Amino acid sequence: MVVGITGASGSIYGVKLVRTLLEIGYDVHLVISNAGWRVIKEELGWNVADRARLIEEQFGGYTGACIYHPINDIGASIASGSYLVEGMIIMPCSMGTLSAIANGASDNLLARAADVMMKEARPLVLVPRETPLHAIHLENMLKLARLGVRMIPAMPAFYFGPTSIDDLVAFLVGKVLDNLRIEHALFTRWGDHNEQAGE
Repeated sequence: MVVGITGASGSIYGVKLVRTLLEIGYDVHLVISNAGWRVIKEELGWNVADRARLIEEQFGGYTGACIYHPINDIGASIASGSYLVEGMIIMPCSMGTLSAIANGASDNLLARAADVMMKEARPLVLVPRETPLHAIHLENMLKLARLGVRMIPAMPAFYFGPTSIDDLVAFLVGKVLDNLRIEHALFTRWGDHNEQAGE
């Protein structure tokens, strides 16, 4: 699975997604934009000076392997359609990255890998994190949705009784995994909640 983390607020979502996929046993090809690294530093307080070491510290030791690709490495495996992956998720997805994908501007590895997903008809999930949204944002999302790209905005729900930020993050990651038909136990589903309450 390919995972992208961009400079939109909400890097905690991408970190939780990567860790969950690795726990399940997926190998994750990780791409982080330059702005994404800045947001990780600001929001999570991580020292991003030694990126390779940080990737190993945060994502090593799981069942699956985390393969990190620098954003400018357009010769990476995931830049080619001949390299088989199950799908790609950009979480969170900035409006700049979303615009690049919508307009075919494959000038970095993240946009190129997304373009490969579309041309090879493989699952591509974007998790936009911006508010408010203007018409260009909405038009770009509509354009991609019509091409089969899945839009899962960072809009947490509250029906499952969250009590922490971690609960809200896990819910959104779970919704992404649901869309890709990947089993997980990140939140209590509505039907399960009702059945448990009636027992």
